[in-house]
Amino acid sequence: LGAAFASHAVLRTRFFDDFLLTAVGAGCRQVILLAAGLDSRPFRLPWPAGTRLYELDLPGVINFKEEVLAHSGARPACDRAVIPADLRGSWPERLTATGFDPAVPTAWLPEGLLLYLTAGEAARLLTDVGTLSAPGSRLSFEQAAAVGDSPLARAAGLPGMSQYTALWKGGLGPGAADWLASHGWDPAFRDGAEFAAACGRPESGSGAAGFLTAVRRA
Repeated sequence: LGAAFASHAVLRTRFFDDFLLTAVGAGCRQVILLAAGLDSRPFRLPWPAGTRLYELDLPGVINFKEEVLAHSGARPACDRAVIPADLRGSWPERLTATGFDPAVPTAWLPEGLLLYLTAGEAARLLTDVGTLSAPGSRLSFEQAAAVGDSPLARAAGLPGMSQYTALWKGGLGPGAADWLASHGWDPAFRDGAEFAAACGRPESGSGAAGFLTAVRRA
């Protein structure tokens, strides 16, 4: 199971790397990492000149990460702003106070966050994202599935994983694409197994798992 999660993490990272670089290539010069965690993309991706990247996460996570980065002497490859915030609260005000411009097309990446939110919390978060998104903005996140032979389904069946699986709330579930379409976005779905095969890393048991991307309509 650990190997399955590790393999999936590699594929997910590659998908979202490609998503972000495509988005900035299409003119999104603001990038928002929601629940950034230990994401190193500000330091390792080849960002175009003029890209401003914002990282949002809980204060404890941000503090730990900044200590590690300072100790290692890491330098970002773009203009980087770090914002301690609880994404279940009033984070948009903190974002705009740090220089974010809602009139500029933006790339949004909640990555695997929504699984840890209830449907109501996920809807509120994405509603805020939509309010802050100019036409042409882009959004992507994982469409997880705890069915079939997916790593999530296998983990859910193991008593020793209960402390972790108890944190999974499901987000918007299988209706995420429909929700986006009804809230001003043009969504598209990429099947996880198909993407894995395209990368030469076959992954079985995808079920409904994969990745959603969406472009903000005018």
